[in-house]
Amino acid sequence: MARIGIQLMMLKEHVAQDGILPVLRRVKDTGFEVVEVSQIPMTEENVAGMEAARDELGIHFAAISAKTSAPEDSDELTLAKHFDLHVEHARRLGTKHLRIGMMPLSAMASQEAFDAFAAEADGYARRMADAGLRLSYHNHHVEFAKLGGVTLLDQLRQKAPHLRYEIDCHWVQRGGRDPERTLADFDGVLDLVHLKDYRITLPPAEVLAAAAGGDRSAFTRFWGGEIVQFAEVGQGTLDWKPVIEQALASGAQHLLIEQDQTYGRDIFDALTMSREHLVSLGFGALITG
Repeated sequence: MARIGIQLMMLKEHVAQDGILPVLRRVKDTGFEVVEVSQIPMTEENVAGMEAARDELGIHFAAISAKTSAPEDSDELTLAKHFDLHVEHARRLGTKHLRIGMMPLSAMASQEAFDAFAAEADGYARRMADAGLRLSYHNHHVEFAKLGGVTLLDQLRQKAPHLRYEIDCHWVQRGGRDPERTLADFDGVLDLVHLKDYRITLPPAEVLAAAAGGDRSAFTRFWGGEIVQFAEVGQGTLDWKPVIEQALASGAQHLLIEQDQTYGRDIFDALTMSREHLVSLGFGALITG
């Protein structure tokens, strides 16, 4: 059965301050049992804490994150240098899913650079499949840019046939596509979904006051980007019931609540708001199992 959980990226500062096990205990108290790991250092201490959360709290790990590469002087774990360690971590945590959160910035430079990334990602996906695991790619809005008249996301599907996908509904909307239709398009290769709402907000009072006084620079910045916010599920413009129904129909195994910013709201309050909305739509059983 598919499950709804949360993305741990939102709690990285809490983990850094309090440790992984206490944070996952609070996640469980908030009503969630499923998590996806991202931007949490995969140190032995943290991985052991995750194992303890699984054994003591019943936390289920939907997926862990992986980068294809990093600068030479970086100490980040990458598939290029630590492939076997990623496999070990996945097996220790009982998940068969790994996900690439974003392509390297260098892959956006040219068609040749993107093709090289696609080939590299496909190679890792093939090796993960040989190990009994699945490697997915998580989209943002940049993947809807076109090279040679074809979006990067469509090219990736063509050039990396072993890769699976994690579709982020907010970033699909922000990229100018319809989330429900996109989820339908990825039927059969969809493993993971990010539930993140898309909110249009009004200009702050100080921005309006500055514009009224003749300085429109802040308004121009707001209008060009800040007008769009990451929102709690149900607090934006996305129609979640048909979106989630399509995600399930397309084969998604894990749907993860994610909110990159909360704009001053406590993250656990934000998660509670998202959970309550999903329960109101009839998806409570996917949260509690």
